[in-house]
Amino acid sequence: MDCFIKKIFMNKADDNCHRQFVRFGKGTFSGRAALNLKKGDNIKLGGSFEWANDFVNLASELADCKFSGIILSKEELPEFSGREKAAVREYAVENVSSEKIKEIKDKVYTMLLDGEGQGISLKMKKKLPKPGKSGEAKIDDKFCILEADLKYWNQIKEAFMLPECRKCKINHAFIISEIAMPQGEKDFEKIRLMAKRKGKLIRKSEIDGQEKREEREFEA
Repeated sequence: MDCFIKKIFMNKADDNCHRQFVRFGKGTFSGRAALNLKKGDNIKLGGSFEWANDFVNLASELADCKFSGIILSKEELPEFSGREKAAVREYAVENVSSEKIKEIKDKVYTMLLDGEGQGISLKMKKKLPKPGKSGEAKIDDKFCILEADLKYWNQIKEAFMLPECRKCKINHAFIISEIAMPQGEKDFEKIRLMAKRKGKLIRKSEIDGQEKREEREFEA
């Protein structure tokens, strides 16, 4: 599994990457997609709300986990019972298997799920932050917390582009300079959802006390 930031760095942005940017207009958005790693006797990786789906997807690939919590989806999921709220369906779920997560992951908007499996523990807050409340000064890199045995280190490191270290903190700035509208579409809501953001992604890392900065142009 590759996280959405890694896909952008690999020039492989897909629909999951696109969904991360739908909420943004033009401008600079700092302190996004934060990660906080501590590696000792085990792995403890914290992340801000942008990582919710990637944390769940990775846990489902690492082990046979059982997940419980909230799933938000714009598509109907007939296998679950839920309610519609502001054009999004909200499902309270329990004991969902890793296999089921793999089945539905491309249909859902956000998975706010806790999970438990062999050598894996995932905890997550159950309410998304309000718009405008996740800037750099108020960043919550403990919205999602994944604890895992060291045997999973290589997979976690590869998925999130983590360095070989004991501690690191990472966050990103999204600099959106252009919004490319779909051609021939008249429906305003579809235009909003389909429009692609173009700009620059800046990745700032503090790795065992040493700072690092990387940049990548993107369209998603």
